[in-house]
Amino acid sequence: MSRHFLHLDDFDRATLDHLLQRSLSFKDNPRPSPPPLAGRTLAMLFTQHSTRTRVAFFSAMAQLGGSSIFLAPEHSQLDRGEPIEDTACVLSRFVDAIVLRTSSHEALLRFADAATVPVINGLSAAGHPCQLMADMLTFREHRGPITGCTVAWIGDVSNVCRSYMEAARLWDFELRIATPEELWNPAQATDPRIIWTKDPRQAATGAHLVVTDVWVSMGLEQDALRRRRLLAPYQVTPELMALTHEQEALFMHCLPAHRGEEVSAAVIDGKRSVVWDEAENRLHTQKALLEHLLLA
Repeated sequence: MSRHFLHLDDFDRATLDHLLQRSLSFKDNPRPSPPPLAGRTLAMLFTQHSTRTRVAFFSAMAQLGGSSIFLAPEHSQLDRGEPIEDTACVLSRFVDAIVLRTSSHEALLRFADAATVPVINGLSAAGHPCQLMADMLTFREHRGPITGCTVAWIGDVSNVCRSYMEAARLWDFELRIATPEELWNPAQATDPRIIWTKDPRQAATGAHLVVTDVWVSMGLEQDALRRRRLLAPYQVTPELMALTHEQEALFMHCLPAHRGEEVSAAVIDGKRSVVWDEAENRLHTQKALLEHLLLA
């Protein structure tokens, strides 16, 4: 078992299911006594903006008795050219775990290889495994196990979508990805559980869960006009949701959302949307992850 959490499949399904169950325990008892992470320190090194990831990790450590240190690039020697491996070595001497949020997945891998404490992927170009843990917990709370269900991903193939590909293999559900062929590389998915289509209606028909993300992820702003043109037919609308399994599919979005672009206000603010539960569950799943990495 990996001591890092860089990809969702760094842990096997049994371990991930245990973490989801432990997350529910933390949801019922947010501040256990004695606090399991008393005296532990988490460093958060973020080169990209964050709301949910940053606050959830801060709160998770505080509620479990630990403490956190946040470093933006301009507050560290990385901004002055220190090799990322050197930063990893130094921080490992000071703290018990590190969350790294960076656009470069290669930098994340180099950092984790040099670190001697657990490293958590707080988001990279290749994936957002912490978000998937929250999504899987949210679906389980509302609908039960996701195994055997159908998930429709509508829109850009973002880092969250890439983590959904890992989740489909781990939990054995069908993932239908509806995106323009200009944004899809068939080499991204060879598993038969992952199906690509250009037609969002085909992806949504009979689905138990519909998920989307912003059309212009961080770092892709220079391509915004092209992406909005390509993805304009991929907005999640009430009409699309009406095609889902018994018209009762859940809607998820990792947030922040742009109403009127990737999703209509009627959907994200509607009765099938569970985005606020999904956001809250970042706190509970990250508690379980921290406990597992620091104490297991």
